[in-house]
Amino acid sequence: MAPSPPAGIAALHQGPKGHALLGNLRDFNRDQLGFYARCAREYGDVVPVRLGPSRGLLIYHPDAIEEVLVVRNRDFIKSRGIRLLRALLGDGLFISEGDLWLRQRRLMQPAFHRQRVEAYGEVMAAYASRRAADWNDGAVLNIHEEMMAVTRAIVAKTLFDADVSDEARAIGDASEIVMEYFGKRLGSLLALVPLWLPTPANLRLHGAIRRLDKVVYRMIADRRQSPADRGDLLSILLQAQDADDGSRMTDRQVRDEVMTLFLAGHETTAVALSWTWYLLAQHPEVYARLADELRAALGGRPPAVADLPALRYTEMVVTESMRLYPPAYGIGREAARPTEVAGHPVPAGGIVIIPTWVVHRDVRWFDEPDAFSPERWANDASRKLPRFAYFPFGGGPRQCIGNVFATMEATLILAAIAQRFRLALMPGQRVIPTPYITLRPEPGIRMRLERR
Repeated sequence: MAPSPPAGIAALHQGPKGHALLGNLRDFNRDQLGFYARCAREYGDVVPVRLGPSRGLLIYHPDAIEEVLVVRNRDFIKSRGIRLLRALLGDGLFISEGDLWLRQRRLMQPAFHRQRVEAYGEVMAAYASRRAADWNDGAVLNIHEEMMAVTRAIVAKTLFDADVSDEARAIGDASEIVMEYFGKRLGSLLALVPLWLPTPANLRLHGAIRRLDKVVYRMIADRRQSPADRGDLLSILLQAQDADDGSRMTDRQVRDEVMTLFLAGHETTAVALSWTWYLLAQHPEVYARLADELRAALGGRPPAVADLPALRYTEMVVTESMRLYPPAYGIGREAARPTEVAGHPVPAGGIVIIPTWVVHRDVRWFDEPDAFSPERWANDASRKLPRFAYFPFGGGPRQCIGNVFATMEATLILAAIAQRFRLALMPGQRVIPTPYITLRPEPGIRMRLERR
């Protein structure tokens, strides 16, 4: 008999029955988000599942989540699905483990000190305003593509000190191929196809990675020759020095961190903003209150970092959007050694999945959990929640290093565009939250621009 879970965590049930060979993999692949929600509803806070040959647990209670991400974090490594990304990200911060991860985290931390991040705020607001200035009243746009373009431009400037040049566009196009490729492989039987096999998809992937490497290594070589601090993240990566032995990152280590920062620095923020526009268009009362705050705080001028304290409701809109549509819709871990979660043993190699998508919509922590209500975040409401009832950037030592960067970027972009335009959903479209590497809106979100 399994040990009893701690008080407050629903007792462990049998879990969903599955296919003799595939286990629950077919249900998982057919509707991953629905599978997560159904398991929580029918089986409780800790649910045993089997995905092909892999056995694991779905974890839904904040206390158990904290046990995985904080208390027993050293017992776990990133999931096998995420480790597939090593072909692109190498041993960057998102993938690396152990002493290498700790060293890289320490070397990169200065790049994300609040003062350094705030210096990028003007870039964020300026690029968003520039994008909106090119829009025309009445035009119909795929707002997800627009948000990808503006966040890509921002990360190119803050990471490489480069405007959207041919190189930056080449990186964006190649990274889109890579993200789509890995997004389709995660959690599916495609993950069993080795990357070295010369399938058309694999050949396309390797070609995209080669194009990315060519651009990034050339930028690194140029900076090695002219090592002055240009105020961007690449300068910090190249100058970072280990406090213990004085060593610096190799070109390969810099390359891996650049790839990680580029993808994380635009994909997740673009996804969060896309869902924010989608929600605002369906809630005119929220849109009106947002517009009132922007008029009062900005008076028609572009937003700046100094305006952030006055844009509290704007930030609440972003916070609530990431609750309902978290770009990181789930967190996967694999046990590196025998351990336990909520009193349930997890063998070495066992999988633990934390479905953020479901936890953020739990009625135990949020009144009317499916409602879009930014007001719920007023009066420091987050401090009253369990620590892991809301965690769009993960948690524990592996919490996203760019969480402050991303929140500020989303808030400033939203403010810069919303003060100029109201975005209305085009009728007749069906937008589906699709779990790739991030929670993308498929096949995009078509919206009509209405100038204020």
